[in-house]
Amino acid sequence: MRSFNILCCISFAFLTSHVDGQADDCECVPFYLCKNGTINTDGENIIDIRINTNDCPNYLEFCCSTKEITEKPKPKSPLITKSGCGYRNRNGVQYQITGDTNNEAQFGEFPWTLAILGKDDDTFSLNCGGSLIHPQVVLTAAHCVHSIEKIVVRAGEWDSKTIQEPLKHQDVKVSSAAVHPQFNNKNLKNDIALLFLESPVSLEENHISLACLPKQNKAPSSSRCYVNGWGKNHFGKDGVIQNILKKIELPIVAHEQCENDFRKTRLGKHFILNESFMCAGGEEGKDACTGDGGGPLVCPIEGEKDRYEQVGIVSWGIGCGEEGVPGAYTDVARFRNWIRKQMLKKNFTNANNK
Repeated sequence: MRSFNILCCISFAFLTSHVDGQADDCECVPFYLCKNGTINTDGENIIDIRINTNDCPNYLEFCCSTKEITEKPKPKSPLITKSGCGYRNRNGVQYQITGDTNNEAQFGEFPWTLAILGKDDDTFSLNCGGSLIHPQVVLTAAHCVHSIEKIVVRAGEWDSKTIQEPLKHQDVKVSSAAVHPQFNNKNLKNDIALLFLESPVSLEENHISLACLPKQNKAPSSSRCYVNGWGKNHFGKDGVIQNILKKIELPIVAHEQCENDFRKTRLGKHFILNESFMCAGGEEGKDACTGDGGGPLVCPIEGEKDRYEQVGIVSWGIGCGEEGVPGAYTDVARFRNWIRKQMLKKNFTNANNK
């Protein structure tokens, strides 16, 4: 989005890359299938997302001698599996990117963040974002839930232009949804929904895991938090949907201050911000935008290194990234009990408390 349009529903083809005409003695393959160790430094795969090496069109591919190609990835150092929800992989999973000058997230850095796709024949398009709060439950915005029979949830997505990552994404269909009964599609009050999946998402790899949720009515424990998604880089027709998952650090804005800020926009001096919303942002050039709707806003959990809980759901705003104009997010803590009740109706135990 932004504009008082909702933050969702942008056409976005999820593509794969391919290469034609490579020399017989050199073939572009995913970097982890080449026994040649030229991109391996001290056991860490460091990949520059701005540079294509050896004439390969994709930065995750390596021009490998046909004699060096293997059908299995090179052995990696064992990953330390973190028990519990909300752990951020600050340095990525399996490899680390450089060249991330435009707020790109590392691969697997926010492992609970999902893409909610619309499927038309064999084409996927980005509808919204979401978060995994149980292997079979996705938290998103109510304004994102349409025609669930055509919705596919993609876990483990990172760069939508390639499938060359060593750990693959998982696509799961939606079996049913729970939209908050007081959701108002005109002003987006109570903009929250749950998607129940036909089968559980596997959590065996560190690039996919669960988001933590705050306790009922708990205030954020940090003043600066992160939102991520694949939405437009700025508002308007010139904005471009992003291939690589982005991360934006934003300040939390108090409810009264947020209401006053919105009154200075075209919403007018009598605007009242509904209690179902919290706010973040207001810094120039930093914001969620069109296509980010339903995505998570997460804040650090006090006293726990690299652990976060989801405090908000991207809902709406006025433009994108304007100075002094924060974005409106569904206040997850106000709906914690509702989330628990909906999950219990489906016999899902909610185990993602801190």
